[in-house]
This record gives sequence, structure tokens and C-alpha cells, in this order.
Amino acid sequence: MTKAAAAQQMTLRLCTTCSGDRDRPAERDAIAQALREAGLQDRVELLDHECFSACAHPVSISLQGEGRASYVFAGLTLIEDARDVAATCQTYLDSPGGWIEDARPCGRLRLCLRARIPAL
Repeated sequence: MTKAAAAQQMTLRLCTTCSGDRDRPAERDAIAQALREAGLQDRVELLDHECFSACAHPVSISLQGEGRASYVFAGLTLIEDARDVAATCQTYLDSPGGWIEDARPCGRLRLCLRARIPAL
């Protein structure tokens, strides 16, 4: 993959160990559907991850991309927040270096940010 192509891609990781009454397959399906509806299914790789150490505020996700800032969000309800997750992915991909300056398009996720780490 070329550097330009990689810049148009990202990885979205869903925490698989956050506690609570969760239907993980339904959560994953809701996120995947929201990404399809936003036309992002070919630009966002959806993966599982065991823990983001944000256990006090389940459920957590992360956004990462080559040459981009990384983000961790916590306190999500993935089924209800699926469209905001997709909107945040779109905003992330549209932002230079993944650095989101105006988080209003992210909906409720703008209130769930736990970490933003500059790109290497």
C-alpha cells in the first residue's frame, strides 16, 4: 500500500473485555452497519482489542491510522452510539494528520474522549 493510500485508511478497535450487559455481536453489527451507511466500509478496518484500560468507563474504542493521531474514547453504548462512531471516523479521516480540531460532527463521542496522542 502506498503512503497516500494508507493515509486514507484507519483502524477502529472495539474493546472486548469492558463489562456490562453487552451483546458483542450486535454491537459489532451496529458499528459495521453505520460504517457501511457512511460509505466507510473500505476505509475503516474494524478490529477487536482486549482492553484499553478504561474499565471505569466501559465501553472503549480506539482510532488509529498511519501518520495520524490516535484516540481512545470510553463510556460508549456501541449500538446507540454507532452513527456517532461512524461520524467520528469520517471526521478523523477528513482531518489533517487525524488531528480533530472541531469535534462537533462527532456527536456524543466528543464528550467521551479519554486520550488524543499525536502521530509519531
